[in-house]
Amino acid sequence: VQLQASGGGLVQPGGSLRLSCAPSDSTFTHYTTAWFRQAPGKEREFVAGITWRGSTTYYADSVKGRYVISRDSVKNTVYLQMNSLEPEDTAVYYCAARPSGVSPNTIYSARTRYDYWGQGTQVTVSS
Repeated sequence: VQLQASGGGLVQPGGSLRLSCAPSDSTFTHYTTAWFRQAPGKEREFVAGITWRGSTTYYADSVKGRYVISRDSVKNTVYLQMNSLEPEDTAVYYCAARPSGVSPNTIYSARTRYDYWGQGTQVTVSS
């Protein structure tokens, strides 16, 4: 299964962007999805995650209150709405997924917990 991430771009500080992530296989549904990001010279870090039912979400402290992760079950797509963007948010954003399995209500922040990754989409916040 491949994950297809899209929606990145260039935005001014204080602006908004919405990222999308969808699997290439429409039957791949029961999975927990997370967004990570990697800025130049830095480690890839967890941003936000959502369970397959959409009932549980979890955010990194750095984006809490500004980002919203959601899932559209009909479209089988996960979104990351990013508001009040700051230059420090500039990074390549990756979506990742793992089968819900025995932990359907758990969201892991460690990237090693995720089996499937998208190709990344660049987000640049600059005036």
